[in-house]
Amino acid sequence: MKNILYIMLFGLLFSAVSCSIEEIPNPNGPSIEGLLLDATKSQLQTLVTGSEDLLRQETGFYYDVVSIIGREYYFFTGSDPRYTGEVLGKGASQLDNAGFYGTRPYFGRYRTIKNLNVLIEAAQNSTTITSAELDGYTAFAQTLQAYELHLVANLQFQNGIRTDVADIDNLGPFESYDQALGTIASLLDSSNTLLSGAEFAFTLSGAMAGFNTPATFSQFNRALAARVAMYRGNNADVRTALADSFMDMGGDLNAGPARSYSSAGGDFANNLFRVPDQADAIIAHPSYVADAEDGDARLNKVLLRPSGVLALDDLSGDYDVWVFQSLEDQVPYINNEELILLMAEANIGSDNAAAVSALNVIRNAAGLGDYAGGTGDADLVAELIQQRRYSLFGLGHRWVDMRRWGLLGDLPLDRDGDDVWEQFPRPVSETE
Repeated sequence: MKNILYIMLFGLLFSAVSCSIEEIPNPNGPSIEGLLLDATKSQLQTLVTGSEDLLRQETGFYYDVVSIIGREYYFFTGSDPRYTGEVLGKGASQLDNAGFYGTRPYFGRYRTIKNLNVLIEAAQNSTTITSAELDGYTAFAQTLQAYELHLVANLQFQNGIRTDVADIDNLGPFESYDQALGTIASLLDSSNTLLSGAEFAFTLSGAMAGFNTPATFSQFNRALAARVAMYRGNNADVRTALADSFMDMGGDLNAGPARSYSSAGGDFANNLFRVPDQADAIIAHPSYVADAEDGDARLNKVLLRPSGVLALDDLSGDYDVWVFQSLEDQVPYINNEELILLMAEANIGSDNAAAVSALNVIRNAAGLGDYAGGTGDADLVAELIQQRRYSLFGLGHRWVDMRRWGLLGDLPLDRDGDDVWEQFPRPVSETE
């Protein structure tokens, strides 16, 4: 991994394709040393903007592979049979520890983390900012490092991950999944503490509108803390974090911080968007439509193909995925709909009436009537599973959810010999 990080370090200053690199000597080859000695606010802004850019790169691979394994959709393409082969566990195939579908989302996340480490060090060495502004840069960077680390942990699961990669010559050890989640939770808590007295001397993209001050960014931080607490099975911590997040039972379900995309020249377009009714297509798993409750408006996340059924490799479907509908659609880090679902889940077993109330917010927004099933824990968990499936479709949750509930065996297998992988193999460069 050290070699990978050296490559990332060399290239990170070129990652912010949509920002200018000002006040740095030799803009065709800016040096890390020039930033770390005594960075100006303009140079720190370059690192902030570059980090936002890196947060959206390689994420297309992440969402695709976890959604394919979670049987949310297929990726039908004639250019690479691995999407319908290895990723779906076809026959005796195994996931390749050098396969791009695992290594690119893995190292893409660490590339962001490295850029954020440079930002932290540059801010610490800068004489042009106040202590409150330093806290702002540090809290911003650490919150997003926690976000990226939890995505890596989602991929690697029981393989464990490195959480300490600040010194590329002395990388920290691999931590188990549980240990890594604990480290991530602590990182979110410590960065949130910094936010209480911080100032933001930088600007963020328009996709972060409403979350671009220390107070509102703290609400984003607490939303992530709630998700991580749920992964750790700590419902009380989930409820505590949600109380300080941007959760709003009566608010816009789509509200939340997001990645910004643009089709403008030199910028980065949403690579989760696909033009519908093409031969190369993202096809919704047939069970998504078949298992939906009558009248569920969330079926607008798929489109019936005018050309009919598309088939490849003994798989078929007739609905295109339509979660993202343009090259400029924002991709949320986390949204209000997920937070309300986390509140529902966190209350099951302690306050089932509150859980039902939260579930009804989601149901009603989808055009469905109030929940009318049993109110025992098992019944409510089943309802929660259904609502998370349809509300968070295509956003990278289904596989992780079914795994944490011990239900991977309930995911459909479409061909004899297919399998549902529990985790990705540790990349080969991490085993050498």
